Amino acid sequence: MGNSLREVKMRISSTQSTAQITKAMYMVSSSKGKKAEKTYRGYQDFMERIERLIGLILSKAKEEDPHPLLRDRPIKTVAYLLITSDRGLAGSYNSSVYKTVEEQVKNDVKEGKKAIFGAIGKQGYAYLKRKGYPLIFDSPTLVRDDVMLVDILPLAKCLIDAYLEEKVDAVVLVFNHFINRLQQSVELKPLLPVLPKTSEKDSIDYIFETGLEKTLQTVLPMYVEDLLYGMILDAKVCEHAARMNAMQSATDNAEAIIEKLQLLYNRARQAGITAELVDIIGGAGAIGGNNG
Repeated sequence: MGNSLREVKMRISSTQSTAQITKAMYMVSSSKGKKAEKTYRGYQDFMERIERLIGLILSKAKEEDPHPLLRDRPIKTVAYLLITSDRGLAGSYNSSVYKTVEEQVKNDVKEGKKAIFGAIGKQGYAYLKRKGYPLIFDSPTLVRDDVMLVDILPLAKCLIDAYLEEKVDAVVLVFNHFINRLQQSVELKPLLPVLPKTSEKDSIDYIFETGLEKTLQTVLPMYVEDLLYGMILDAKVCEHAARMNAMQSATDNAEAIIEKLQLLYNRARQAGITAELVDIIGGAGAIGGNNG
């Protein structure tokens, strides 16, 4: 009985330690998530203005000779960029991206399209290597939690160059889109060719000092960078939310286990005490009988 009680007590202690760790991880993810969400919400407002500006510029552009980043050509090869995490313990955050990609690739095969892949995050890169998928770049792109626009510029340039050189005919991002802290959805969003929101033609006749063509050459790559950055921010908020949910679930499970173990411990201890009392009473009765 003594050994059994010690084992239960050790399990309670180890589970309590686990619960403390998951609580701490929840608090860290909660703090990071709030900062990431604030950044993302602010960037959404910025992107709305950028999209209106791009729509305005394109409404003045000549449709017969679009910028190379706007040209819609037959799609033979699609580059999928997976936005995943560097660390695990985030529930289905990464696996839901993998599932969506696999379903999309099956559809591409049916349509005679080839697929090539890249990953933001160590988890996604490891997944692509395990699957043996062809890679657009043979290393994961790592982004910190407080990612800045400047951090993703080399990646944006790599994708733009691949598109302009016709190594790929489309670039699609696969990532978790933030709805709220309890709900995210995986999305496939095209990055290239650029598909800006259409804007009604403005009656004002704007003058572009460097000319419309040069303006597009400058603005469109910047727009692609902004789009990419916005999707990464979106995914980062989801990562923290997913890890919060996973850690909360782990803490709840640990506390439920502790409660059951504590009940088991109390029952075993009570049974041990009862057995000892029976022995004492039995011994006392035997002594009394001998004296009689």
